[in-house]
Amino acid sequence: MSDLICLAFKELDTADHFLNELRALQKEYVLELEDACVAIRDSDGKIHIKQSVNLVAIGASQGASRGMLMGALVGLLFMNPLAGLLAGGLIGAGSGALQGKLADYGIDDNFIKSLSSTIEPNSSAIFLLVRKAVEDKVMPRLSHYQATILKTSLSDEQEERLKAALSQAA
Repeated sequence: MSDLICLAFKELDTADHFLNELRALQKEYVLELEDACVAIRDSDGKIHIKQSVNLVAIGASQGASRGMLMGALVGLLFMNPLAGLLAGGLIGAGSGALQGKLADYGIDDNFIKSLSSTIEPNSSAIFLLVRKAVEDKVMPRLSHYQATILKTSLSDEQEERLKAALSQAA
């Protein structure tokens, strides 16, 4: 089961830097993220969401490969596998991209938007679904970020340790 962690930062680009640090920790195999999303609230109060997983691109590539395979097989029946390959690839890419656009994976977008509306203008927030973390390796690397905890599904003890690590930056 994954833990939800939502943090707010006072600057616009801090959430992006925080996510880059988390990705570096993933490469070191001390952290495993299921999903991550950065929300930025500009000076006008408008919220911009950056998903870490591009479902449209993933759907298009998977759909294209499936479509090309099926198209080539159908094309073999009509003695024109190249035309079937091309047509199947185009149709598969289009349907896969549409499927990716309609899919909602990980953290609910409505939850992200509603919680992001509570942060100050010209600030950012990060929403994380953490599958696994080695706390004694992760916390020191994140302690130089000053963040406010918006919401978590952590136990009270884990949340206090996170607060302590994030308050060291102050």
